[in-house]
Amino acid sequence: MVSALGMAAVLGGCGIGSGGSDGVTLRLVAADYGDSESTGSQRYWDELAESYESGHPDVDVEVTVYSWNDVDRKVREMVDAGDAPDLAQIGAYADYADEGLLYRADDLLSIPTQADFVPQLAAAGRVNGVQYGMPFAASTRVLFYNRTLFAEAGLSAPRSWADLAAAAEALKADGVAYPYALPLGPEEAQAETMQWMLSGGGGYTDATGTYSIDSPENTAAFTWLKENLVDKDLTGPVPPAKLNRADAFAAFAKGEVGMLNGHPSLMAMAEKQGVKYGMVPTPGADGPSGSTLGVTDWMTAFKKNGHAEEAGAFLDFVYDDENVLDFSRRYDLLPVTGSASETMAAAEEDQDLKPFLDELLTSELYPVGETSWAAVSAQIKKEIGKAVAPGADPGAVLRLLQTAASRADDAS
Repeated sequence: MVSALGMAAVLGGCGIGSGGSDGVTLRLVAADYGDSESTGSQRYWDELAESYESGHPDVDVEVTVYSWNDVDRKVREMVDAGDAPDLAQIGAYADYADEGLLYRADDLLSIPTQADFVPQLAAAGRVNGVQYGMPFAASTRVLFYNRTLFAEAGLSAPRSWADLAAAAEALKADGVAYPYALPLGPEEAQAETMQWMLSGGGGYTDATGTYSIDSPENTAAFTWLKENLVDKDLTGPVPPAKLNRADAFAAFAKGEVGMLNGHPSLMAMAEKQGVKYGMVPTPGADGPSGSTLGVTDWMTAFKKNGHAEEAGAFLDFVYDDENVLDFSRRYDLLPVTGSASETMAAAEEDQDLKPFLDELLTSELYPVGETSWAAVSAQIKKEIGKAVAPGADPGAVLRLLQTAASRADDAS
């Protein structure tokens, strides 16, 4: 998920839709990207629906906003109860597509809207070449570093693994608690894991889309990570297997972390606490990584209620540049459309997001089109921290994860 926090709320009676419809109500379930009532996504959807209502009085949209802790489960419960919403903005789509429950994107969207999606994001929303998942919000990862701590240690930003290890050694010598924060705890270990795999030339899957978790490249990356950072006590007082991403971010915002991989929301956290930070592309084995992790959340449209025309008309409005940019700027996220991305890249007000935007075109996403991914991701969160534990064999842990992934893939 791109973000996680929020509240449950319901917005009702907002007119949307297309001419020729009569008394249709669209139900939308959405995830909350805010961290308080004042910043919650209810406000965004409320304003969006109100704006749309004046020109489209024939259809009502009822929007229910849930926190990221609840939204995927709530939608699954609704679907299992035979009460699927018309639209759901959630974290995954492949299971529903596999069950034949979703409209194809080209059954809903106008050609210009569908063609405007960022290619990597659109491709990740396809199953067997058909797009069912419509990207809604995106982010990438870069390496954040504490500029004050680096200046005190006489360091420049790292470009390679060797640079990163040397910087971590110097930061430790200066008494920094977390020279490099390595969150392989159960909250979001699949993200940090993929970052390290990509920086070593690997990834979760090979060129054919087959799981390759125990590839030589991945094994080399985790062996290097264990031997050069973890075993040398350069990753802080909390064992990586128990360090969650949220805790690592909070420690960075307190000035306790020298370096970590982060997404755009970390900027506001650090600025709020007065931490001066820099951002560079993820260091790789021999220089900047050729690819970084990209993450997107999804808009889906269920066929249950048969409102393809009304849902499509509303989604064309949702993906209008003005609305995409509004959402992205509110929550420090990246636009999912090419035209909005071009606008953001050129806008002075968005320069803080440019490092992330620059990474988007070369980013790689989780294998979200695989129905097995949810099970594989859960297993990675549970087990990957063991790969860098004292006395562990990283290759053996990756082989166990590969076996579990192959079984999950066969089962799906």
